[in-house]
Amino acid sequence: MCGRFKLVALDEEAAAGLGVPFIPPNPRYNIAPTQSSLVVRVGAGGGREWAAMRWGLVPSWAVDMSVGARMINARSETVATRPAFRDALRRRRCLVPADGFYEWSAREGGRRQPFLIRRVDRRPFAFAGLWERWSPPDVEPACGVLVESARGEPAESARGELVESVETFTILTTSPNAVLSPLHDRMPVILPRAAIDAWLDPGLQDAAVLGRLFVPAPDAEWEAVAVGPFVNRPTLDAPVCAEPLAGDDARGGGTPGGQLDLL
Repeated sequence: MCGRFKLVALDEEAAAGLGVPFIPPNPRYNIAPTQSSLVVRVGAGGGREWAAMRWGLVPSWAVDMSVGARMINARSETVATRPAFRDALRRRRCLVPADGFYEWSAREGGRRQPFLIRRVDRRPFAFAGLWERWSPPDVEPACGVLVESARGEPAESARGELVESVETFTILTTSPNAVLSPLHDRMPVILPRAAIDAWLDPGLQDAAVLGRLFVPAPDAEWEAVAVGPFVNRPTLDAPVCAEPLAGDDARGGGTPGGQLDLL
């Protein structure tokens, strides 16, 4: 799975690879579920755009937003058939930029060791993501709470207050490569640059064709580096979260360049 990630090293070259203008991001070292992060999607005019969204997909038909905390990831093997994800797979795909993500080793003596998973060349990359727009459902006006908004427009409560709809995203996962398999039985779907145009193509809605992209990232491009326990705190977003432990070698490294030279 993918339960934490970071985005610090986004530059003009990386933005060009995603097909969007370069906007310097606020460095994020420990992005956690329910927090906001940048994604790239196709906008209403057909061009690609940046959007800030909440991590944890909330289907448009959900009663409330609490379900999003359980939908930070979507299994690629079932994403085309699960009601929460199948329409988004056809119509609302996005890229989730990152330059590292975290995974934890199996418990040893009651303690779990966090690892930072990153490209050997330290370049940014893109997770395959889905997004949704959610508004509070209709209620009896006498209740004085929120009612449903029009698509993409503010919702209005029974008291006449305007409330923005909320956009959320999830990250697709697949089976792990050799770097991740000692740590977890899942890893995020990481798109090579050659697949980015197809993933964001609104005319491509064939689940079987999209499914060909849901493969583990090549082993040689990636490494897992032990980091300190600071990343365990979702409220801590600081460089210390990603600092390797002193004297600890990267696990599963490889040679930079090649197929997964994403951005």
